[in-house]
Amino acid sequence: MAVMKIENVVASTSLGKELDLQAIALALDGAEYVPEQFPGLIYRLKEPKTATLLFRSGKVVCTGAKSLDQVKAAISKVAKQIGAAGIKVDGKPDIVVQNIVASSDLGAKINLNAIAIGLGLEKVEYEPEQFPGLVYRLDAPKVVVLLFGSGKLVCTGARKPEDVGEAVDRITEELKAAGLLKQRADA
Repeated sequence: MAVMKIENVVASTSLGKELDLQAIALALDGAEYVPEQFPGLIYRLKEPKTATLLFRSGKVVCTGAKSLDQVKAAISKVAKQIGAAGIKVDGKPDIVVQNIVASSDLGAKINLNAIAIGLGLEKVEYEPEQFPGLVYRLDAPKVVVLLFGSGKLVCTGARKPEDVGEAVDRITEELKAAGLLKQRADA
């Protein structure tokens, strides 16, 4: 399986009831709530390093985590802090991963022009004048991979870490099969 690094996990949940964001903003030290600019309250944690967006509907979005465990820890911490301020919320909310962004390295430089032609234009977008990477859309797992000439890549749209590994493995095999990725001597 490919070596990958999760850069960001975005997940959502609901705290089970409508929230008084003004009261929460006053109760949580450092919370940002400017409804004229953004309808949600932004609360950043140092540990785990995340940003949690709270909305009046009770919906919550957590971003910046490097794992699902960090997401769970962040949401739990925020829920406890809100509860400690006297605002009742659901203490064990169901968390749904919306997006995982991860990076990996194919271990060799790649020719994006050749890849755009070799993989077919149905699933590939490559306009180097607009963006230096090649956009490759996979059907299974349903993710988008940005390939760069350096051999580095970014995978987005995954719902679980295994999807990222599967996507990188699949791209690696497709590129090797098409003769577009040379095996390194140390691999």
